[in-house]
Amino acid sequence: MNALNKPVNVGIVGLGTVGGGALNLLRDNAAELSRRTGREIRVSHVGIRRDKPGLELAGITVSNDIFAVVNDPAVDIVVEVIGGTTTAREIVLQAIANGKHVVTANKWLLAEHGNEIFAAAEAKGVYVAFEAAVAGGVPIIKVLREGLAANRVDWLAGIINGTGNFILTEMRDKGRDFADVLVEAQALGYAEADPAFDVEGIDAAHKLTIMASLAFGIPLQFDKAYVEGITQLTRDDVAYAEELGYRIKHLGIARRTADGIELRVHPTLIPAERLIANVHGVKNAVLVQSDPVGATLYYGAGAGAGPTASAVVADIVDLVRSLTAESSPNVPHLAFMPQAIAATPILPMESVVTSYFLRLQAEDKPGVLADVTRILSSRGISIEAIVQKPVQAEGAVPVIILTNPVLEREMNRAIAELEALSDIVGAVTRIRLETLA
Repeated sequence: MNALNKPVNVGIVGLGTVGGGALNLLRDNAAELSRRTGREIRVSHVGIRRDKPGLELAGITVSNDIFAVVNDPAVDIVVEVIGGTTTAREIVLQAIANGKHVVTANKWLLAEHGNEIFAAAEAKGVYVAFEAAVAGGVPIIKVLREGLAANRVDWLAGIINGTGNFILTEMRDKGRDFADVLVEAQALGYAEADPAFDVEGIDAAHKLTIMASLAFGIPLQFDKAYVEGITQLTRDDVAYAEELGYRIKHLGIARRTADGIELRVHPTLIPAERLIANVHGVKNAVLVQSDPVGATLYYGAGAGAGPTASAVVADIVDLVRSLTAESSPNVPHLAFMPQAIAATPILPMESVVTSYFLRLQAEDKPGVLADVTRILSSRGISIEAIVQKPVQAEGAVPVIILTNPVLEREMNRAIAELEALSDIVGAVTRIRLETLA
């Protein structure tokens, strides 16, 4: 049989939600995939650590030793979907050493070890594909690497964690408390028993790290990302933002500036009329501003067996096409040629300039607002809007302030001074504001 007519054998390491979904999709759409690639694609070997009832594995070699998959000489492409950064890293590096292409959905692995993995793949002449690692079924990796290749990306902003977006949607639509919605998200399977990766922004920061590298041609630098979660948001914050014409979203933002790259994840006020402000529930969306095309928005399901498996199989299709053409994929892993990856610095958060929503609780006394505005003015912070709400039962007055753009360092100092005032009760709530214009 001609080598270009031989079936392509795929080995899958891990048969959880994503791995099982990919297996079923490869089987169910086998004829269509063959039409797209000119080759039969078949799953020949899977590695699982425990039985998977309900999955049809007839005709497939099943190994409890997951390294048997990457060491199988008959396997052409290894799909890594076990997650984590220890065994998964060993699996991927061993597959590369064995001369096999790799498909992974593991954003954590790539954000922390991607530089090492991509260098190993380039040295070995194989490819690591990772469309499924960011935003599930939304093809944002291909967009940044290929669709916008003619453009200079200025900034991108993404709702890239469906769990957090579901929680904020419920808080806005139904006036519910964070803790209450989190329990429901866990019951629905949107959040894990330990939801920290989702609600503290770590998952989004992994994804943002990958997108920023593709957008700006910089190394993966997860350890330099600023990360802030949504656990401290209250339904009052969400309601006050709505009254002022804004929505709160948990955004990942990467922006090119003259001094370096902003890389930050945090709750953000967005004008309610922006399309991305109207992305609800568990959906993901990424807004990219680039020159010359301008703003483009990419929206869809960011997780789940179907969307993520779709992205995994799309990567397999790309690799099979390259095998059929007897060439390696010609798109660099991080969109820019390896020797052209730039050492552009990641800005510390205190060097970021943005606008702010401030919520503080003030004693109902004359002169308190004058003290507040004096402190802000002394730090060069101008006020866009200020709203004083009715006195609450405990006697405190909620005060909402929107500021114009200011250096985060100055805002940090102003907040410390505000909290030191005897007539300010408790901590000042600070939420950053982006117009995304």
